[in-house]
Amino acid sequence: MAPIGDRRDRQGSMDTTKQLGEGETLWAEILSEVQTSATNKLPSFKNLVIIGDNDSGKTSLVAKFQGNEDLKKGMGLEYHYLDVKDEIRDDQTRLSTWILDGDPHHAGLLKYCLSEETFEHTLLLLVVSMSQPWAVVDGLRRWSSILRDHIELLRIDPIRMKELEQSLVTYFQDYTEPSEESSHSQSQRRETNPLHPQPSSTDDDKVILPLGETTLTKNLGIPIVVVVTKSDAISTLEKEHDYREEHFDFIQQYIRKFCLNYGASLCYTSVKEGKNIDLLHKYMLHRIYGFPFTTSALVVERDAVFIPAGWDNEKKISILYENMTSMKPDDPFEDVLIKPPTRKPIQRDLEVLAEDEQTFLMKQQMQLSKTPAPGGTPRQNAPGGKEEQRDSPLRSAGGSPRVSGSPGTGAGLTASPKKADGARAGGATNEGVLANFFNSLLSKKTGAGGAAPGAGGVSPTIKTDKAAVTRDAAAELDRMTRAKKPITQISTTTNDSQS
Repeated sequence: MAPIGDRRDRQGSMDTTKQLGEGETLWAEILSEVQTSATNKLPSFKNLVIIGDNDSGKTSLVAKFQGNEDLKKGMGLEYHYLDVKDEIRDDQTRLSTWILDGDPHHAGLLKYCLSEETFEHTLLLLVVSMSQPWAVVDGLRRWSSILRDHIELLRIDPIRMKELEQSLVTYFQDYTEPSEESSHSQSQRRETNPLHPQPSSTDDDKVILPLGETTLTKNLGIPIVVVVTKSDAISTLEKEHDYREEHFDFIQQYIRKFCLNYGASLCYTSVKEGKNIDLLHKYMLHRIYGFPFTTSALVVERDAVFIPAGWDNEKKISILYENMTSMKPDDPFEDVLIKPPTRKPIQRDLEVLAEDEQTFLMKQQMQLSKTPAPGGTPRQNAPGGKEEQRDSPLRSAGGSPRVSGSPGTGAGLTASPKKADGARAGGATNEGVLANFFNSLLSKKTGAGGAAPGAGGVSPTIKTDKAAVTRDAAAELDRMTRAKKPITQISTTTNDSQS
C-alpha cells in the first residue's frame, strides 16, 4: 500500500495532465475557428467584366449598382468597384468592375481585366439593348466571338480548362429551385469558389440528368449573364413600329437559345423604371460569393424576364411558339426584325455660295451708270464705249446759262440762295457753285467801274473791262476743270489773285 504522500503526488500529476489536455483542446478549437473564418472571409480578388455595344446601357447599369446618379462615361477600358457587404458574417469587400468600350477595336484591352490569373474568378455580363431589337442577335454573336477569340489566346492549362468547363456543367445539372431552406443551407456552407462549384462527396448517390442537345454546346469555361437593358422600350416599339406580342416572344426565344448554348443566365432590366436592378445585383453576388438567393425564374412579364442558369431547357422555350402566327421560330432573325428606315431626314445647314467678285463688281458698275449725276443728265458709261456727257460749268442744272440780264444792273448775275444751297448739298463738283462764284466776280468788276446804278447806258471802259474779265474767268474755269481741283482750293486761289 502506497503512502498517503505518494497518493497525493500521483493525484496532483493526473490533475495537471488533465488540465494540460483541456488547454490543448481549447487551443485546437480556437485555431479551427480562425481557420474556418479565414476561409469564409469575402475574397478581394473577384472580378466583374461587362461587354457590349455602345449605348447599350453598361455605364448606367453600374451607376445604378453603385447608387451613383452622375457616373460619366469613359473610353477604352473603364474601372469601377462595387461595395459588397455580408450581413450574416459582418464582413465586407470590394468587387472590381470593368467596362469595355463598345468599339470592337478595343477588344485587345480585355487582356488587362481577363487574364490567366483572374479567369476562374470572373463573372461576365454581356449587355444588349431592347431599344434596338433588330441589333440584339448581331450584338450577341459579335461579342461572344470576341470573347471566344480572347480566351483561346490565354495560356490556361488544358487540364484546368476542362475542369472549369465541367464545373459549369455541374452547376446546370445540380440546379434546384431556390427556397428559404436551401438558402439557409447555402449560408452555412460556402464554396471556396462559387463561380466554379465542385461536386461534394455527399452527392455521390444523386442521379445526374444529362444535358439537352443544345445546352452548353459552346462552353467557354466562364459564367455569363446576358443582360437585356432598356426593357421599357417595349411600349415604344409597339406604338412607333407596330410590334406585337409575337415579336417579343420571337426575340425572347432567340436570346434564350443563345443562353442555352453558352450556359448563360438571362435578365431583362430597365434603369429608367428600376426593373430587376436589385434582382440582378443579388444574383451576381450569389454567383460570385455564394450569397443566399431565393428568387426563381420569372417569365410572365415580358419586360422583366429573369432566367437563372440551369433552369431553362428547350421544352420550356417551346411554349413561346404558341403565340407565333405570322412567323416561325427558325426564321432568320434579320428577316423578321428589319431595321426601320429613318423617318426624319437629317436637317443640314444650307450651304451659301459667295457670288463671284467680278460679277458683283459688274453689277455695281451697271447700277452706278444708271444713276443720274447730281445736277446733270444721266451718265452713259455703258460698256458700249460711249463717253460720259457732262454739263458745261457755266450752265445750270436745267442747261440754261447763268449769266443773263443787264450787266449794269447785275440782274440775274447773282444766283438765288436756295439754288446755291442746293448746289452745295449736291457735292463739291457741282457746276452751279462755280457759276455763282464767277458771276459774283463779274458783278464786283462791274460795280468798280464807277457807273451809276441808275444810268441808262454803259461806257466803253466798262464794256472793255467786262469782256476782259469774262475771258479771264472762262480761261480760269477751263483750266481748273481740266485739273479737277476742289472748290475750296479754287476759291482760295481766286481770292488771293483778287487781293
